[in-house]
Amino acid sequence: MALLSHRPSRHRVVGHADRHRVAVRHLSRADRSLGRVIARVGPCTLRPRRAYFATLCDSIISQQLSTRVAEVIFARFVALYPHRRPTPVAVAKTPLPRLRAIGLSRQKAGYLKDLAAGFQDGRVQPGRLARQSNEEIVDALVSVHGIGRWTAEMFLIFSLNRLDVLPVDDLGIRKAVQRWYGFKTLPAARTIRRIGRPWHPYETVTSWYLWRSLRLD
Repeated sequence: MALLSHRPSRHRVVGHADRHRVAVRHLSRADRSLGRVIARVGPCTLRPRRAYFATLCDSIISQQLSTRVAEVIFARFVALYPHRRPTPVAVAKTPLPRLRAIGLSRQKAGYLKDLAAGFQDGRVQPGRLARQSNEEIVDALVSVHGIGRWTAEMFLIFSLNRLDVLPVDDLGIRKAVQRWYGFKTLPAARTIRRIGRPWHPYETVTSWYLWRSLRLD
């Protein structure tokens, strides 16, 4: 499954490094091909990004843009707000012409407005995220114009560090699986799910290693 139901544990809080070490041991034993990738990439350095609203704004702004252009426009965007910290209230009050003036299309400016509205009207509730399942969070996020499933999955991985997320439609994941598992063509989502069964419950850590593996010679 691409996303498995997540409920917070009642056990003691475990540090990121400890969680990653446990995940790496499991993955290395469960999948020899992945174990070789892990050995070459090194320790997992995935860490949560707590600025949820700003992170989602960045995701919307970055769509269909080069990395450099997206960085420039996002820098202009955060510069509109005190301490470079956009908030739902502040973005909701920002006139559309001002958003357009930093290089945003009318459509993306509208998406940012709807994201701000989503945080204000309860569609997205940051205080409830820790208690919500992966699918509940995905459903909440895709209710916002401009956010699709892929963006929601990236939020689960990079902002919340949910451990059991496998974005089977991500091009980087498909390319990495093709490379390390010997496929002649890009594998389909169902193939990645099949190969990924031994990765559970650490699909997120696997995804991180697969992305990083694309940098290896």
